[in-house]
This record gives sequence, structure tokens and C-alpha cells, in this order.
Amino acid sequence: MYSTQFLFRIAKTIAVTAIALMSLLIVFGNTTDYFTNYNFVEHVMKMDTIFPGSRLYYRHIGNPFLYHAGYIVLIAVEAVMAFCCIKGSWMLFENLKSNAASFHAAKNWAVAGITIGITIWFLGFEVIGGEWFAMWQSQVWNGLGAAERIVSFLVLILILLHFKEEEIILNP
Repeated sequence: MYSTQFLFRIAKTIAVTAIALMSLLIVFGNTTDYFTNYNFVEHVMKMDTIFPGSRLYYRHIGNPFLYHAGYIVLIAVEAVMAFCCIKGSWMLFENLKSNAASFHAAKNWAVAGITIGITIWFLGFEVIGGEWFAMWQSQVWNGLGAAERIVSFLVLILILLHFKEEEIILNP
């Protein structure tokens, strides 16, 4: 049986791998089915489904070029997140049996990718989409629940990665 510390390293590696796969699938979906989520971005920025007469409507954007630009930037940042998490997952895997300092140092790509993800779904969706564009008022184009779920996973995994590494004892 392996030591608890080694099993925690495996758990950290699997968690980062899961986030890498999720972000890769998001990029794949957003590029192969571009207009499904483009429509989401468009309607959030248009603010055309918020409460009728909302005094926040002045914040809307009515320029289709900006919808595409915003969505393309979103996909690009998601791709950077995917790359960082894939690289981070690989680095953790390569260092599973390394000393504590090496395994801890191998976390840098994973931490970068997860931080980018928190920026996307907390700053981008919760703060900008939810508050600035009043997405919370929309019954149709409201991604706050999904964003909250993703941010929760990302923060939990970031906390898991932060735990101090100890030297491992391998018991084959």
C-alpha cells in the first residue's frame, strides 16, 4: 500500500487532470459549435432579456463585432487555461515520486491554469456578466449557476494544491 502522502499527490494530479480535460472540452465545444455559446455572449452583452425597464440597460453593448471579439478572447483565454492545466497535470505526474520540493515546484503550471480559470468564471462570468451586464436578471441567458459550480471546483483544487508537501514513503 502507498503512503497517504503519495495518495494525496495522486489526488492532486487527478484533480488537475480533470480540470485540464474540462477546459480542453470547453475550448473544443466553443470552437466546433461556435454559435451556441456565441449566442449566449451576444444576449448577455445586449442585455435584451433582463427585466423590462431595468435602469441597468444603459450598460448594454449593441455592436456585433464586440460580441465576436469578446467571445474569441474568451476562447483564447480558455485555451491558455487548458494548456497550462495540461502542462501542470503532466508536470505533477512526472514528479509523483520526486522529493517534496520537486513535486511542489511542479505545481506552478497547474496553479497558473487554475488561476486563469478563476479569472474566467469569477471575474468574467460572475462579476462582468452577472453584475455589469445584469445576467442575474435573465431567465434565459443566465450562466451564474454554472460559473459558481466551476469556480467552486477550481478554488477547492487550488486549496488542495496549496497543502504542504511532505516526503513520501513508497511501499510497493
